[in-house]
Amino acid sequence: MDARENWSRSGVGGAPGAFGRTLHGREIYLFLIAFLSVFYLSNGPVQLGHYDLGWHIAAGDLIRQRGEIPFQDPWAFTLGDKRWYNLSWLWDVIASVLYQHAGFAGIVLLDVVCGATIVGYLTFAGLSSGASAAAVCITVFTACLLFPCYEAAPNTYLAASPNIATMLFAVVFYGECLRRRAWFLLPVMMVLWVNLHGGFMLAFPIIGVFCGIALLRRDWTNFRNYCLAGVGCFIAIFVNPLGWHIYDGVMATLGHFIQANIGEWRPYFHNMELPGSIPGIAYAVTFIALELRFRNSRPIPLEPRVLAWLFLCLGLYQFRYIAFFFIFSTIPLALHLNRLLPERLSRFDIRRAMLAAGLVGLLMLPLTFLQVRSALALPDMLSEQDAGYLRAHSTHSRVLNHWNVGGLLIFRTQGSVPVFVDGRAATAYPDDLLRDYLKLVRWDIDEAAWDTVIRKYRIDAVLWVRGHEQLRQFLVGRRGWREDYTGAYMSLYTVQPK
Repeated sequence: MDARENWSRSGVGGAPGAFGRTLHGREIYLFLIAFLSVFYLSNGPVQLGHYDLGWHIAAGDLIRQRGEIPFQDPWAFTLGDKRWYNLSWLWDVIASVLYQHAGFAGIVLLDVVCGATIVGYLTFAGLSSGASAAAVCITVFTACLLFPCYEAAPNTYLAASPNIATMLFAVVFYGECLRRRAWFLLPVMMVLWVNLHGGFMLAFPIIGVFCGIALLRRDWTNFRNYCLAGVGCFIAIFVNPLGWHIYDGVMATLGHFIQANIGEWRPYFHNMELPGSIPGIAYAVTFIALELRFRNSRPIPLEPRVLAWLFLCLGLYQFRYIAFFFIFSTIPLALHLNRLLPERLSRFDIRRAMLAAGLVGLLMLPLTFLQVRSALALPDMLSEQDAGYLRAHSTHSRVLNHWNVGGLLIFRTQGSVPVFVDGRAATAYPDDLLRDYLKLVRWDIDEAAWDTVIRKYRIDAVLWVRGHEQLRQFLVGRRGWREDYTGAYMSLYTVQPK
């Protein structure tokens, strides 16, 4: 009898009623999905804080208007002949449709549904591994609270961005490889993944770990199946509008020098926020301690352990991977906890308590949505009022904008105010331009670098963070510019007419 069947026995008190039979064995799913969905929904404003959301929606609008994928950027004046590799075109179209018909609420609800699917998959995988429902409940609930990394906003991983597709498909691939049944469906799902986000490359480490361990075990049937799945996924990659050029887009992201200056690609300790990161650190320390304590434990599948350790190390090296550590560690941690939890936690009364709590969570969902709906908006870094001023006064200017407002500027002005740079980085902008820009993003002003960039790109306006007093002194005090406009977060400096 597997763990789910054991969990769902009627136990003390006789046969359950009709409603109990309907939810028989599903109480843990109801509890986890309901309460974690409430948590994700309550963080809806944080999910919308991703700086790139603006250009993603604008890109979706552009694709729908033209009926094709653009390969040249229409919004920036600094592209030259650089080709634009939009690796997330399908997600952009979905976001555009949702925004048109349901506003930002529709995009947040999509995130919540993806998060709930991740919770359900991890719960199923944990129960199928033989862990008790109590242990699975503890580990899945904790891991799914932590993997979005909301304390490190805007570098969050259940956010209104194409990255949510990678989080979802990574869990689906992981779950299907564990089941060892639907491996032939992975190439079909890869067709979707490759058109939603450039993180599709993560499919190959996941399949590779399962394939390698099957080889070590001389499990030739599963080795063959995983190899076929990997080959099928490789072929599926080319079912996209970019064709083989999709690798150019991926390589423009992976290993590019710009990563050293983007928060999510920097080490975990750079993004660590205290006290917000303490629960995540405690989770990782607990995982390490239990892994070392029960390192020779045979009942724990080797594949989840290898993936958890792999992404823990990668997450310390680059913050974006720490979310996958939380996900892949749920099964080994649940099986470790299973040894430590007392037997009474698997009694019938706990199952009934989960059912009651899950129903309460379901009732909280609409109330939570009503509570947060008014706060669902893009970050205030560049407000609609700021954009209105720029549309009125800067449509013919060459504006040197701060990186973080580039996507918002594209969304709010729809290209009427051309941008200098934005979060698309090397997938849209030449390397020389990015190197020039990086010389400017320092608190202390490098006057020679600023003069060079202003002259080279014929800049006549600068849109920068309001609190950068050194820049104000340089432009206004020493170069004779004028501070034309000051918003809540940004200031616009323009050249004085001669």
